[in-house]
Amino acid sequence: MAKKKKRIETGGGESLTHNPFGSLDNLKLPEGPAVVTPKPSESKRAQSNKNRGRVDIIRQTAHRGGKTVTVVSNFVGIGLPEKEALAKKMQKTCGTGGTVKDGNIEIQGDQRETIASILKDAGFRPVFAGG
Repeated sequence: MAKKKKRIETGGGESLTHNPFGSLDNLKLPEGPAVVTPKPSESKRAQSNKNRGRVDIIRQTAHRGGKTVTVVSNFVGIGLPEKEALAKKMQKTCGTGGTVKDGNIEIQGDQRETIASILKDAGFRPVFAGG
């Protein structure tokens, strides 16, 4: 003969309104270390990018009829409109002419020191290369 299986009670048992953490409301917990939130000015995301990469500043005279030209090259991650804006600022500051050719900025004359200060202000790391 088959043995009868014992049935499991499904009546619900205890009320569902019972809160197992209810007794912790009156418990006094020790103070933890104070949480210091950084000020908005201390956040690195709030600061402008001060490291936009290395840029070479070269003084050239070859194939230019003996005239000296300062060439800024090796821009990484910068578009043509921003290069043109930088060239315009350099021309205005140096008081000379210049252009953007083949992704390089060319400024007339030996203006390396002035151009280096402009590039530092723009967040680049200028390096004097060549002669």
